[in-house]
Amino acid sequence: MMKSLFVAVFLVSAAAAPNGGLRGVAMEEVASSLAEASEAVLRGGDGAMAEHLAGIEKRIWQTFEALPKNELGRLAPRAVRYLAHNYFAREHGWLIQGLEPHGHQEEVSEVHEMSILQDKAPAVVESLLEHQRAERGLSLSDMVAMIAVLERLIFDEALTLLQASYSLNELSPVLPLDETDIHEVLKSYLILFEMGQKANLTDAKLHKALKRKVSKGGKGNWPVLVEFEEDAVANFGYARKHEANPFVEPSYDFNAAVQIVEGLASGYGKWQHMECKQMKEDLMEMGDGSGRVPMGQFYSKSPNADYHFTESADYLREIGALDEGGAEPRVRIANYMSGPSNCIASSTYYSVCCLNECEAVVNELEAKLHSPTADPQRLLELVGNMSSDTVEAPRQLSPAMAEKLESIAARNGGDVPVHGRLFAQWLHHAFPNECPYPAIAENAAVLTPSHWLDKTSTASEAEKAEMTSKPFTEEAAPPEMTWSDEEHLAAQEPSKKRGLLAAGLRAAMQLVMLLGLFRAALASWHSLSSAQGGKKAAVDMQLPFDVLEEVSGDA
Repeated sequence: MMKSLFVAVFLVSAAAAPNGGLRGVAMEEVASSLAEASEAVLRGGDGAMAEHLAGIEKRIWQTFEALPKNELGRLAPRAVRYLAHNYFAREHGWLIQGLEPHGHQEEVSEVHEMSILQDKAPAVVESLLEHQRAERGLSLSDMVAMIAVLERLIFDEALTLLQASYSLNELSPVLPLDETDIHEVLKSYLILFEMGQKANLTDAKLHKALKRKVSKGGKGNWPVLVEFEEDAVANFGYARKHEANPFVEPSYDFNAAVQIVEGLASGYGKWQHMECKQMKEDLMEMGDGSGRVPMGQFYSKSPNADYHFTESADYLREIGALDEGGAEPRVRIANYMSGPSNCIASSTYYSVCCLNECEAVVNELEAKLHSPTADPQRLLELVGNMSSDTVEAPRQLSPAMAEKLESIAARNGGDVPVHGRLFAQWLHHAFPNECPYPAIAENAAVLTPSHWLDKTSTASEAEKAEMTSKPFTEEAAPPEMTWSDEEHLAAQEPSKKRGLLAAGLRAAMQLVMLLGLFRAALASWHSLSSAQGGKKAAVDMQLPFDVLEEVSGDA
């Protein structure tokens, strides 16, 4: 299926021991083999895979160029983490366990700590933890390969849910499906996907009752979800119309179903973001024009409104979405939108969340700068000519904004670190509806959906009544710029001396990680071949559409 990647796996596996260690082969030889294999995957062999990998490279190379490098011109662990998080969040809306927001803390996790690697490639983790963290880093081609294989591992879950969807509909993956059956299987897949870890993958009776009820009621976003699924099937058929017999009813084998499901899983975040943007517009209508919503307004939606915002002040405060600097607490729209309560579906290894629109702002700057730092006047000029959904350009930024930019540069040797906390804070004031305020979290776990699974994030009726009963008063003057002078360079390694031995160990760690990832991917494709052969915030935002749990309770 993926011939060129199999060649890559063969090349690197030949130099590796079964336990993930190196068999006495010179490090240079393994690095050379890995580079040649990656290049072969990118430029030859399977056309679809080569095209996909080239697409990843196209999407990340400008960010790669703009990130801090080590002395070898490669990315160190923090920059690797930044780029991987940025790619998955921007392209898929995925918040992967181990790559969650770090809350601008000094101690951050690294790629090898991702739970998906710990579960599916434990030898990689063991090898990484055996050594002191030393620096060698990953090249652009290394990053492309790593991202592609991590994507492949994540798609394993889609395969598991697809197999369960066949079983729940009493269909066999060995036999082709007609048009009706493929739609039923894919609807089942989307229900299981949105239910996340609450999904029951074995109870066919419960599942069918659930699907009948949501289909009959048409509640929530079910009709739109069905349209999303139907479009995916139609797009799949259109892309292969030159291969199909127009005189025969279309049929779909398991491989076709896998490809459609991978498209659904890959594109779900961007599709769902349309709903997120509508929610954001709703908040902006209630807002004060500064990217904030008074708490009384936040809770004041009528019963017939599309969205009801119910998060408590404690929750909003913990995730950095509550501005308490004025006479009345206000909700920061950008922080709220990127918060965990707006993660629609959660699986074992990742959640699907609203896209962080500030990622696009920073990526546009990266594409123009190709450097991790920039002159403040250059940034002032660039940002003044950048627009967003809510900001028109060109515009003249205020003297206070220019002064803040100069002060950031003065703290950092004359240039502004583009990936630092202070510049993120500056961007929040430049794009208040897109860029979250970079609050420093006491515990970064509060920014993850899993943290709130067994905790209350909803305001009580008494709390909402208290806030809505207070008379709304317009601020007499423009709000003072909320500012903290604490810096944190998220993509830059802490300064410390490293010796040659440490650098060598780091090289081994990086190579072993990539070898292990390739092996895990190979296992995934083998399993696929074997299978072939044989919101609280928004009422309408997430399944179970208020009926999934009801059906589960009735069963």
